[in-house]
Amino acid sequence: MSDAMLKVSNLHAYYGESHILHGVDFEIRRGELITLLGRNGAGRTTTLKAVLGLTGKRTGSIQIDGREVIGMPTHRIARLGLGYCPEERGIFSSLSCEENLLLPPMIGEGGMSVDEIYAMFPNLKERRHSQGTRLSGGEQQMLAMARILRSGAKILLLDEITEGLAPVIVQTLGRVIRELKAKGLTIIMVEQNFRFAAPLADRHYVMEHGKIAATVDKKDLAAKADMLHEYLGV
Repeated sequence: MSDAMLKVSNLHAYYGESHILHGVDFEIRRGELITLLGRNGAGRTTTLKAVLGLTGKRTGSIQIDGREVIGMPTHRIARLGLGYCPEERGIFSSLSCEENLLLPPMIGEGGMSVDEIYAMFPNLKERRHSQGTRLSGGEQQMLAMARILRSGAKILLLDEITEGLAPVIVQTLGRVIRELKAKGLTIIMVEQNFRFAAPLADRHYVMEHGKIAATVDKKDLAAKADMLHEYLGV
């Protein structure tokens, strides 16, 4: 796939002396959605952080639109069109919902307007004057996603966005992900909830012990269900 928007090759990453990623390879084309699946500790979140330069030492290759970024600092990588939604959400407690939304800088053309975001997340419009930490877990998750949509990011890195949320909120996030994919955004999801991820993704990468252990295309999901159960324990 030479038209990869993001191509990761033989990626090794470290936290201090700990060697976490052991030669990760994957790629994603423009407009695709892929998942990184695996049990806790498999290296999925570290992979997202390593792409952004948020780990310690990294070796290997990370190319965004054909441009090598392994030696770049995080702020420059982000400006190539990456938006990161961390598992801890990172909502500022001293700011209102709308102030949190408007805080990140624009990094590219074509970001969604505040009105478009409120149409996609009506809850946030209702709560726009509420303090960030007064929002429910689901609302905070929507806000964390909405912030990066405004920035003009073209590649979204979403870490465990359904974690601990009520089924009705998970359903809303599924609808939003479908809409974003239809807009042509490129999305990488780290996800524990396989039932949420399965219908959304074009391709699943299963991680184990800091490596990609298996790749499953959407069309092969049924045939490889037993293997996925074995890896994921679902």
